[in-house]
Amino acid sequence: MLAWQAGRVSTLRDLADEHTQLRPADIDHLHRIAGDWQLLSDMSFADLLLWVPVGEDGTFLCVAQVRPTTAPTAYQDDQVGRLTGGPEVDHLEVAYRRGRIWREGDPVWYGDVPARHEAIPVRLRAADGEQAEVIAVVGRDTNLSTARTPSQLELNYLTTADDLAQMLADGTFPPPRLPGETTSAPRVGDGLVRLDAGGRVTYASPNAQSAYRRVGYASDLVGEDLTALHRRLADDPLEGTDAANAALAALRGEAPPRREINARGATMLTRALPLIPAGVPIGALVLVRDVTEVRRRDRALMTKDATIREIHHRVKNNLQTVAALLRLQARRVAMPEARIALEESVRRVASIALVHETLSMSNDEVVEFDGIVDRVASAATEVAATESTVRMRRQGSFGVLPAELATSLVMVLNELLLNAVEHGFPADEEAGEQPGAAGSSPEVVVSAHRFRKILHVSVADNGGGLPPGFDAERGGSLGLQIVRALVTGELRGTIELRTSASGGTEALLVLPLDRL
Repeated sequence: MLAWQAGRVSTLRDLADEHTQLRPADIDHLHRIAGDWQLLSDMSFADLLLWVPVGEDGTFLCVAQVRPTTAPTAYQDDQVGRLTGGPEVDHLEVAYRRGRIWREGDPVWYGDVPARHEAIPVRLRAADGEQAEVIAVVGRDTNLSTARTPSQLELNYLTTADDLAQMLADGTFPPPRLPGETTSAPRVGDGLVRLDAGGRVTYASPNAQSAYRRVGYASDLVGEDLTALHRRLADDPLEGTDAANAALAALRGEAPPRREINARGATMLTRALPLIPAGVPIGALVLVRDVTEVRRRDRALMTKDATIREIHHRVKNNLQTVAALLRLQARRVAMPEARIALEESVRRVASIALVHETLSMSNDEVVEFDGIVDRVASAATEVAATESTVRMRRQGSFGVLPAELATSLVMVLNELLLNAVEHGFPADEEAGEQPGAAGSSPEVVVSAHRFRKILHVSVADNGGGLPPGFDAERGGSLGLQIVRALVTGELRGTIELRTSASGGTEALLVLPLDRL
């Protein structure tokens, strides 16, 4: 016997890629199994281990494991990454080579825990509907230390689990994941209803009875036509029809999307699964969950999000009003210096308003910053006090930034871009032109690069460069003083002004992103 832990990686895909020749489609199917097999584990009252063959010598590797929430586990230790062979995996070998479920054999012992072995072959059904070859084996191992006479609920769980196990061997379980669906489906413990081929309830768990009672049905579910019941219960007839059609689709062997039923102020989520062991439709399994409180919290969060977006919208409007007032005041001021100062204030307020405008259209307190940079750059070329036609270009992506960081960074970039346009390309009074270095077209490039939790930003022009004797720490305009204060204070970063490779000026920013 060979048994050891196989290496440094532990994810299903990494283990399969490193140790097997499985195709990407095979691995995706194994991922779907691992995403849905808690249902089978809970109804089986057993641990499920996903084994893949390694080589041709009868060795198997465990790539995934799930423990039941309805019974004690057979394994205290994690089995993922375990590589084993020899007599210990004879049951896996039979299921893999012969393509059938293995249930023979005596109980085995794991330390002080007696366990019953089963092995279920895993197939991926071919696109043409033909049965495909076995690609893996699911070991179903039950802890027998608490064995007793099963209750009616347990008997129904075990019967349904055997049907799902056969579907797993057929390649019809789990159903394909529908677009947009997450894994937050109803669980076995939330409520289980089993239907016969005609759509009538043959069993309903106590929790399922309670869920239906919340939406207005207080009688025993057994014997009821569930599709007709869904139509009667729902406050919205269309919603009831959708839930009924989902159950009918499962009875036809399809895997419909989850549906909700709202009635009497309560909300119940339903998930219908077909039962087609060996390709024979015998009914359907309907999992139900009372999600009334979850939906109430969802509505509260939506209301909160809408309130926050409205606040950002109003802040944006107020900032635009302030900018308009400053612009009006600038037109009435006779002193050129005062007018320029007011116009600069208008641009600074407008850049902050851009951030709040973006936040007013977002559900989170984060913004996609690239669009804001592009708009600020465009505005800088339009309002700069120069005759230059300067091209703005962005390289790389800023990505998503938190609101508090974005507000300060947009002011920094606004000042740097205006400085680059206005001071990097002074007008040639004789030629009336503002060429870049070596006669090239005037250009300002904004570059962004994220590495781990650091954002590197560069604003570089190909203009005339820094003036002789320029001291970035002591000199500079009010705009550069604002930049230094924001970068070192609000953004907790660093800034360096230097001559760029093209002979112009380059501002380098290094900003920590640990607030993300």
